[in-house]
Amino acid sequence: MSDHYVPKLRQRFLEDMQIKGLQPKTQTMYLRAMREFTRYLGHSPDSATPEELRA
Repeated sequence: MSDHYVPKLRQRFLEDMQIKGLQPKTQTMYLRAMREFTRYLGHSPDSATPEELRA
């Protein structure tokens, strides 16, 4: 399955984590989790439905 991870969403996520002062290792782990979640969904998380988030 292709990676549908949207660079714009990733950049926003990264900026938010930096603003919150998260450590680089934490940011890396959160980005990894987001990438895995995107693969699980099969599409970008920004278009996930409430039903998909409950699954």
